[in-house]
Amino acid sequence: MKDERRKELGLYLRTRRTQALRSDYGLPPVGRSRERGLRREEIAFLSGVSVTWYTWLEQGRDISPSRQVLESIARALHLSDTGLSYVLSLGGYSSAPPKGPVAADAPAHVQRLLEALDPNPSYALSPDWGIAGWNRAYEALYPNIGTFDASDRNLLWLVFTDPYIRDLLPDWDVTSKRFLAEFRAETGQRLGDPDVEYQVERLKEASPEFQESWERYDILGFESRERQFHHPAVGVLHLEHHQVSPSDRPDLHIVVYTPAPGSDAGAQMQRLLGI
Repeated sequence: MKDERRKELGLYLRTRRTQALRSDYGLPPVGRSRERGLRREEIAFLSGVSVTWYTWLEQGRDISPSRQVLESIARALHLSDTGLSYVLSLGGYSSAPPKGPVAADAPAHVQRLLEALDPNPSYALSPDWGIAGWNRAYEALYPNIGTFDASDRNLLWLVFTDPYIRDLLPDWDVTSKRFLAEFRAETGQRLGDPDVEYQVERLKEASPEFQESWERYDILGFESRERQFHHPAVGVLHLEHHQVSPSDRPDLHIVVYTPAPGSDAGAQMQRLLGI
């Protein structure tokens, strides 16, 4: 296990342990008011491992936990399926991470697919969350996308640093945290990758909100859901957020926003595009 993954695994487990509700385990508060946080001894007992060994794991020591042990600890911490997958990926028990630099631009056939999805706003997301391609509808929804250099055309960077997006998303505070939790879940295998480390470090410097949320170690898997966008030209659009991957380019995510059932978003997007 690489040093970066050992450190991340230890910090993630410690954060989940200290945030756990004691009542979920049938345990009383510590003192009069501390309702959150389990002791290392309690998690070690529930996981069937020694306290010393579990402590070493949280400290990022050079040990090699088995898949079964990590699964046992995940169950003891009541982790979600996404949390379990993240722990296993940090432990090296998943498919190999992508190798080599991330392409700045989507392949031609992926770009043609995006264009065919008009008037539904769509874009291609690379493994480091760089926006590798988009269609006219997405640029109409988010006009700034075409103004950034490739190095700044990263979804997390834009969400946390572009004031236009804060105005575009009425629930920015919730959505920004969800994006960060999804990013962390997807990039666990890429810890130490220069592209990922670069994005994380510069976001820590540029955004206090990112810094605060990053230190919470929240993990979420992607789920299709309804989103709201407040566009200055057409008002509030209600769109469903979907994500798929081409079978020949599984490293890319195609993000598509379709009109939410019962909404006027389809007609609103046509007005934006002058159709």
